[in-house]
Amino acid sequence: MRDQLKVFGIDIIRGSVRSKSRRPLYALVRLQGAQVLSEDGVSSLRLFRMLSLEQPDILAVDSLQEISTDQHELFAFMQSLPPATRLVQVTGGDRRESLIKVASRYNIRFNRLDPFDEARTIARVASLGAGAEVIAFENSSDVTVTRNRSPGKGGWSQNRYVRKIHGGVLQRSREIEMDLVASGLKYEKKETKAFGGCSKVSFRVFAPRDQVPVSTYRGADVQVRISGRRLDRIMFRPLSVRPKFIIVGMDPGTTTAIAALDLEGNLLHLSSSRQTSLSDVIEALCKVGKPVVVATDVRDMPFSVEKVRRAFNAVAYAPRLDVSVDVKLEYTKPFKYMNDHERDALSAALEAYRHYNHKFQHILKRVPPGQDLDEVRAGMIRGHSLEQVVGELNVVIPPSETELPIVTADRKSDDRVRVLDGMVKRLRTYVQELQEEVRGKEHEIVRFQSRIRKIRSIHEKDITKDAEIVKRDLTIQTLKKRLRREERSSLNLKKKIERQDRIDELSGRPDLVPVKMLGAFTKDAVRALSDDPGVREGDILYVFRIDGWGRSVVRDIGGMGIKAVITGPGLTSHADPQLSEACMEQHIPLLDGGGIPIHIRGKIGSAEKIPFETSLKQWQEKHRDYENEQNARRIEGIFRDYQTARGKEMKKSG
Repeated sequence: MRDQLKVFGIDIIRGSVRSKSRRPLYALVRLQGAQVLSEDGVSSLRLFRMLSLEQPDILAVDSLQEISTDQHELFAFMQSLPPATRLVQVTGGDRRESLIKVASRYNIRFNRLDPFDEARTIARVASLGAGAEVIAFENSSDVTVTRNRSPGKGGWSQNRYVRKIHGGVLQRSREIEMDLVASGLKYEKKETKAFGGCSKVSFRVFAPRDQVPVSTYRGADVQVRISGRRLDRIMFRPLSVRPKFIIVGMDPGTTTAIAALDLEGNLLHLSSSRQTSLSDVIEALCKVGKPVVVATDVRDMPFSVEKVRRAFNAVAYAPRLDVSVDVKLEYTKPFKYMNDHERDALSAALEAYRHYNHKFQHILKRVPPGQDLDEVRAGMIRGHSLEQVVGELNVVIPPSETELPIVTADRKSDDRVRVLDGMVKRLRTYVQELQEEVRGKEHEIVRFQSRIRKIRSIHEKDITKDAEIVKRDLTIQTLKKRLRREERSSLNLKKKIERQDRIDELSGRPDLVPVKMLGAFTKDAVRALSDDPGVREGDILYVFRIDGWGRSVVRDIGGMGIKAVITGPGLTSHADPQLSEACMEQHIPLLDGGGIPIHIRGKIGSAEKIPFETSLKQWQEKHRDYENEQNARRIEGIFRDYQTARGKEMKKSG
């Protein structure tokens, strides 16, 4: 089935999806099985037209950033793809790798500077099962049937026109519902009733978009839209579900350790535990991949390792002699391990990999491009020849370029000696070339190590510098906050000083007296006045409202030692008698502002002195009468108490 896949591979020639002036131009390679159908440079618009026309099985890219700038654009791009076309990122999903590495896995080489060669490689590796499919929608779809035109205001035939549109929406929705029922799909339906039919009908179909027997439609009166339900985030699903072939090293005992390498020598898994059974080991290895070799570090393979090998029908590997500790340390030096058991398991796996890697290097140039190297390596490990492995996959093996020509034995020994001498000379030349290449690689390694040290030193300096900058920025932010706080405090103090200057200025005038504003007879208003501008003994307060007063507030004001409280015009005459009595008790002159001209500006005002003193004298006279009345009442009460007590004594004596 994979040979019949139709794949589109694209790569950017110039431009970018992030640029508004230079839109991207793609190199498009159309691949049918192993045959390249065409290669062409296309714009985004032409690419979508070809996708809609041909509907390939796979659209392959090496990076999603070449087709969208963010997740929102990626959803829109995938929504516009044909339902049967899958978007594949050949460099992997969440854990990506380079296209060169992916292509080398299939023994494919390409020119990185040629967009068409890169697009061709992308299409080929996608057809071979590399990469991951981009999943953006749930397994449910939305089908919406709506009006394609607005009824508007209309004229005499408006009702007939509206009935026609809404009837068309209803008729189209019934046809879609019949198709869904005939396909056996589950769905939920929601209708918006309107005059003559429906203005909108929505179906939620519990099936992927490519399985819904409905297509997007736009007619004169009715339009149909189908869209998949978006996932919360983009997900990836590998195209190939075949597990990786792995080489397993195992160290059994009280503490069981296992190590797993892929066929390229990369460490995939390393663990050890005291409570691990053979079933746990087998389960752990199944999660990593498919063991093709099970190795141990001793000559005689332990029985528990043999049982694991049989469980996977893998090839057994054991060294000719028990591996020494020094060799184990040398093998495992580039890796990190927790204990000696993990070291032994890892060294066993590495020893097996080194043994088979020599064979892999010899067959690498003979494997045709487009063939999965892991499959070939696994077949070679199982004892099959290269011809058998590739023959099973229906691939023709090209003749080996490095294979030495077969020399037919001559009857004369001189000819044979001459041929052998020539072979020896060629092999010596080849060895010298390899030695020179090794020396060049060693020199390059030293040069790269020096560059790494320099870059690391520069990086450490940058980190130190960045830390100092962050510390300095925090200090600056703290000082700025303190400065703003001090500026606000200074501004408040300036305002208080200005108010006090006004009060002092008014106090110095013979015709005016300063007045401070009190918003209401409440605790909050008294507290606000005490904070700003403040209350001192002998101040005069002016209050707008006297409702909501309380005796505790009157006591607080009386304790401040103020000279008088002036109310708004007419408030004193209509005031609660209890308020007047409470002010009399606390010796607070409560004056009516109707007869006292008062000028207000902000929280400080002024009152004319003569009317104020006149009202104050009148209140003082009332206060004296009130005290005399209170004294008379007290004396009368004392006299009545005395009479009562005297009467009781007379009755006792009588």
